[in-house]
Amino acid sequence: MRLQPLIVPGWNGSGPEHWQSRWEATLPRAQRVEQTDWRAPERADWTLRLAQAIDASSRPPLLIAHSLGCITVAHLPFPVRQKVAAALLVAPADVERDGAPQHLSSFAPVPRVGLGFPTIVVASTNDPYCALARAQAFAADWGGDLVVLEHAGHINADSGLDDWPQGQRLLASLRRRCRWRIPMAPADRIAAMPTPIHD
Repeated sequence: MRLQPLIVPGWNGSGPEHWQSRWEATLPRAQRVEQTDWRAPERADWTLRLAQAIDASSRPPLLIAHSLGCITVAHLPFPVRQKVAAALLVAPADVERDGAPQHLSSFAPVPRVGLGFPTIVVASTNDPYCALARAQAFAADWGGDLVVLEHAGHINADSGLDDWPQGQRLLASLRRRCRWRIPMAPADRIAAMPTPIHD
């Protein structure tokens, strides 16, 4: 089955050495979901951008999210989530943790409901932005399978993963699971989301 890989970076985006950027350069048809402001994220804007990318996809979207991007995926409204084939959610950021930056406050509280599509949540034993117990709770509430990496930090460019072959294998396993979920005929398009109104 041909899917549309959508790269969903977190706060400040993903630099050239990040595994997301490496995958974007090598995965067929991969597209990055661009945000208006990477440094001062707003939940409504980020969710709208992701929903628009999902709605514009000509193939079932396969989301590849990192950090705050994972929380953005969790905030998608139900009609949009119905269009998603699957998601790899890596190092979800705990925006409710003590000391979380004020920039991330609009993303709290983290939605704790089933996402409704095959999901793998990847966490690290020493992620400074999300305790392992919290990542385990997110995975359970979202209905995802949990994969734990030992001492991988925030699973980003500083983790030394390069092309991250293990992550590519996880992505391949998600692709196989999608064959049992996505109908052959494309579903009617669902309007992404209304444009947020700013005061």
